[in-house]
Amino acid sequence: MALVAEAATIGRVIPVWRSKLLKSLAQNKRLANSRYVQLATVRPDNRPANRTVVYRGFLSDEDDSLTFVTDSRSRKVGEVAANPAAEVAWYFPETREQYRISGNLTIVDAGSTDSAMQAARKRVWHNMSDPGRQQFAWPHPGLPRHLEDPKAWDGPAPGPNDPVLDTFCLVVLHVDEVEQLKLKSNERFLYRRQAAAAGAGGQAEEATAQGAVTWVEEPINP
Repeated sequence: MALVAEAATIGRVIPVWRSKLLKSLAQNKRLANSRYVQLATVRPDNRPANRTVVYRGFLSDEDDSLTFVTDSRSRKVGEVAANPAAEVAWYFPETREQYRISGNLTIVDAGSTDSAMQAARKRVWHNMSDPGRQQFAWPHPGLPRHLEDPKAWDGPAPGPNDPVLDTFCLVVLHVDEVEQLKLKSNERFLYRRQAAAAGAGGQAEEATAQGAVTWVEEPINP
């Protein structure tokens, strides 16, 4: 195990795993589904819940959290309230790589008082397609569908500059562990987030702190 120096950019340090993930995205960009990931959470009865969601980008240039979206009426909102632990599984066919990214989730809804999170929520809303925004005006997800009311599904889609619907939530995964598996070369790497002060017992030659945090990289068996 070793603490590793990470690639630097103006004003801050970027974790190695983030740089690798962005490279994988670039190498697989011709595939529309390269932005689809599997997001697993835990139900209140401790059974697993898994679904495919669309990656909406990192929270910001300064924050390495991943973002997704959900409806405030969906079951995952209650699941996250009871247990925020989650993991993403993300496979890239072109490069034959798998990432497992775990951490805790935050749901940013219309009532959130965090101004930065609300700004991110509005930004993602603005960048979505019209059909994507329209889904948040549909009837309650998961309830029986009443086919006799087609108007409930065919209303006009909100525009990018229209007010954000209250049903629209930003889902933020605060990452604390990443595994990268490279099937072409049979390499596997584990990245763990820890307090910079924890260190590695003085064993490492270099360490790069990201605020009060550092990332530990460890090659592991595939």
